[in-house]
Amino acid sequence: MNKFNYPKLERVDTEIGRHYRDSNNNLVPSVTTVLSGTSDNKDGIEKWRKKVGDIEADRIMKQSTDIGTAVHEAIEKFLGNNDWDHFQDTSDQIMARKMTSKFVDLGLNKISQVWGLEVGLILDNLYAGTADCVGTYGDVPSLIDFKTARRIKKREWIEDYFLQGCAYANAHNVMFNTEIKQIVILMVDRDLMFKEFIVRSDEFTFLTEKWKKRLITFKNKYSDIRG
Repeated sequence: MNKFNYPKLERVDTEIGRHYRDSNNNLVPSVTTVLSGTSDNKDGIEKWRKKVGDIEADRIMKQSTDIGTAVHEAIEKFLGNNDWDHFQDTSDQIMARKMTSKFVDLGLNKISQVWGLEVGLILDNLYAGTADCVGTYGDVPSLIDFKTARRIKKREWIEDYFLQGCAYANAHNVMFNTEIKQIVILMVDRDLMFKEFIVRSDEFTFLTEKWKKRLITFKNKYSDIRG
């Protein structure tokens, strides 16, 4: 049972990415749409696709998505106190089981309270999205995200993950009068390495300002999109 009354999001796919309808029936972009639409990393992705070829790139991305989805579903079951080990005997599912076990053994035990899992968050006229987990981590109110990766990423590579967390946390604070100022990213790679990344109060404030600038940039770039 969720601690708060989280809204159910109505998704609308547009030519510039995923949007949701707010309470005024206007379209607002998803947080991931804003970040991808204002990213400086698109050239890197295109270079990678050219290097490996479209077929191989699509295969790698689908495999990563399938494994990530299976792990997220299992983590949600675990945190909901349900039996989570229902994987099939395929190579991707076996990998997903191993990665989930690593999350269970090394990361999820620090989540002392779960306020909501896969919850919709929305700020009218601004943005919306779905957060993996909201609760307390080490007894500190936190926005918690679970990431699977082919290889553990360096902290300086994942600023957009932190910006996503700040966007969700700020929406949650406005919607439910909470004071979440900690972002936790838990990551497991295919070598079963585990990494915990934490954004605390001072960095949270700094990254929130960066998120606001990205949102303004997106709004200015795509100001013709209306609900």
